[in-house]
Amino acid sequence: MRDALNAPVLDPEKAEKSHSEMDVVRVFNFRKAYTTMFGHPFLAVEKISFGLDYGECFALLGVNGAGKSTTFKSLTRDIIATSGEISIAGHNVNTDFGEARKLIGYCPQHDAIFPLLTVEEHLWFYAKIKGIPEDRRETLVEDAIKQLNLSEHREKAAGTLSGGNKRKLSVGMAIIGNPPIILLDEPSAGMDPEARRFMWSVVEKISQRDKKSAVILTTHSMEEAEALSTKMGIMVRGGIFRCFGSS
Repeated sequence: MRDALNAPVLDPEKAEKSHSEMDVVRVFNFRKAYTTMFGHPFLAVEKISFGLDYGECFALLGVNGAGKSTTFKSLTRDIIATSGEISIAGHNVNTDFGEARKLIGYCPQHDAIFPLLTVEEHLWFYAKIKGIPEDRRETLVEDAIKQLNLSEHREKAAGTLSGGNKRKLSVGMAIIGNPPIILLDEPSAGMDPEARRFMWSVVEKISQRDKKSAVILTTHSMEEAEALSTKMGIMVRGGIFRCFGSS
């Protein structure tokens, strides 16, 4: 990681060549600038580009403040780009997010759970709001519970779960229904080493499953990025890529 931080800034033209208009997820010259409370400009991300296709896993790697979350949130329209283009399966995120959002499974950095609902009730609820046909919901809920090793916790209120099991549930809510685009913001945060390795195996299966899903994740860990991603971008403060490509 230290070598990456000391490397020269990546040539934007080289980054742009790493994707094409046919990529299922396409970020082109994304730039985000904020204005501080004192009226001064603050640049969070400076013109980055990347793309990926089904069957690929892309890791955004960097320290806090590098611009990972800003880039990630642009894909879910939590923030609006200052300039640049972002598209998902051909749908412009800024102008056609109503269609793009139907393709996304999203696990946020902070667990978005209802403390009094059980694990099973969460998965049923998300299956319903994702529009999964009623006759398929039970099978998909059972598959998610088994895949994430949550069987013994299925009847527990989510608020009583350990931090690691809450992360498993959040990932479960993201992947139920097998969405083609899966966004995971630090999916293994707060997990012990054994649980982290288990989560890695889950994410790997998702991205490789019939080559029908594209996965983007953020992480602080080079080990995690190397274990899961087919390509990665190492970001530094100022929101630029120092490195982009395979591990």
